Amino acid sequence: MIETNVSRHHQTFLQVIQSYYQLTKPRIIPLLLITTSGSMWIAAKGEVDPFLLVVTLIGGTLAAASAQTINCIYDRDIDYDMERTRHRPMPSGRVQPRDALIFAIALAVLSFTLLAVFANLLAALLAFSGIVFYVLIYTHWLKRHSTQNIVIGGAAGAIPALVGWAAVTDSLSWAAWLIFAIVFLWTPPHFWALALMIRDDYAKVGIPMLPVVAGDQATVRQIWFYTVITVTATVLLFYPLHASGIVYVVIALTLGGVFVHKSWKLLQNPADKTIARELFLYSISYMMLLCLGMVIDSLPFTQHLVSTILNQLHLLG
Repeated sequence: MIETNVSRHHQTFLQVIQSYYQLTKPRIIPLLLITTSGSMWIAAKGEVDPFLLVVTLIGGTLAAASAQTINCIYDRDIDYDMERTRHRPMPSGRVQPRDALIFAIALAVLSFTLLAVFANLLAALLAFSGIVFYVLIYTHWLKRHSTQNIVIGGAAGAIPALVGWAAVTDSLSWAAWLIFAIVFLWTPPHFWALALMIRDDYAKVGIPMLPVVAGDQATVRQIWFYTVITVTATVLLFYPLHASGIVYVVIALTLGGVFVHKSWKLLQNPADKTIARELFLYSISYMMLLCLGMVIDSLPFTQHLVSTILNQLHLLG
């Protein structure tokens, strides 16, 4: 039994709502939704059905919320021991495990139903597979037992890109799998930068994050490696796949240049938590802006503008 001096009781219904909302780790979800959106816009060649977009994003939100809630149930013991997570609804006793589990199941059922009815079965199954992967493979198996927890577990965070593509096309193409790969490869530098900042917390509860087991130097080398591979992968959408155009590749290379530079700085200063924090915060902006680049590039207006400019240059030549 975990004893805590934090109040177990809610004073108002609003506080109950707030506690269940916190179980879903809402700050993580927007990043998952923007990768879904980027994928949908490329799949739809810039003309996404607004209703399908809203349904897919709601379905994705519910799936992610379900996975995060189960994660909170499973990790309530270590969350109590870590300073930054001690006041979450589970370790503080504001929400009981049984109630949280019912909430998570309801979210998963709603997600699957919404996507299956209003998008398609493939999108629904992919979203559900994301929940299963995150809970069984990452939370249960990898997180407490392997330094590769973030690497392999990153697949769960990359699945929303597949959900978005499937919602539009009812299929998965090479471009869909490449967007999945970009998010998958981006995850290690993103999370290991955070792990460098809070390594002592992870060490305290025995989570074998790479900085805890292998040290800062080995971690920053891995961060550098994955950053370079991620930036390289982003270019493949332009060539050879031709899924995105010149506007996207300019945005991708500009953002990637900054990402590589910050990663290089960390490689030179492995123990500097300020640089690790800079990289962590930039990695979030990087992924959001990269997906925004996918959206902008796919728009018919952008395509028309680029085509007009290229024609003018050709005539001048």
